[in-house]
Amino acid sequence: MADDLLKGWDPFDIFDAEAARLDRLFSGLDETGWSRPSRCAGWSVRDVLGHLAGEELYNHACLDGTVQDLLARLSAEGVSGFDDFNEWSVRRRRDLPVEEVLEEWRVKNGETRRRMRVLGPHALLDTMAGPYPNRLQAFHYDSEYATHADDVGAPVPEGEAEGRTSWRVAVGRFVLAEQGAEVEVEPAGEQIRASVDGAGATLSRAQFVEATVGRLPASGGMDPRVVAALRCLA
Repeated sequence: MADDLLKGWDPFDIFDAEAARLDRLFSGLDETGWSRPSRCAGWSVRDVLGHLAGEELYNHACLDGTVQDLLARLSAEGVSGFDDFNEWSVRRRRDLPVEEVLEEWRVKNGETRRRMRVLGPHALLDTMAGPYPNRLQAFHYDSEYATHADDVGAPVPEGEAEGRTSWRVAVGRFVLAEQGAEVEVEPAGEQIRASVDGAGATLSRAQFVEATVGRLPASGGMDPRVVAALRCLA
């Protein structure tokens, strides 16, 4: 079963660790650091913070069972789909003091993490896709936070890097299976072989993670069919 890929990791501990990683970076930034471009096209580091703060509207709606109410509210404001929601979240925070946005994110995300941990792994959350296990939703959030930590250049100590890559590979493989992706993924030692529609590629584990979150460099020379098939978490 696909869920077996995630055995051995506590998604709530990972969520706490990735949130702390981001907070450490954000806490030390000056004006130049906040305005620095991130890996997210068109977004500065500050914009990534605004995005994370805005996401808490959805995270809390999942916990409160009010996702449809949130979607109706956003629709009334002309916001439809995740891309619109993300840009709306960033845009409405750009003129606020960055300290205010940082505190908003800290408080609201802290509440999200506490509530998810209390609910436990087997509880069901209200999501856009319908009822979904709390534990699996936490793994999705883990990937989101790790990706954005990398996007803004949050340091990863050498002692954490291997374990962090391992759980991210597992999450990527799980989500590909969950989505019924046609790409075949086969671990081979420290590499991963991926094939789809007659095209194949051999990736390092780090490259596989970057592929699943849509962060592989365009100049990598990999068949675009493989790149598109592996993207499942962004």
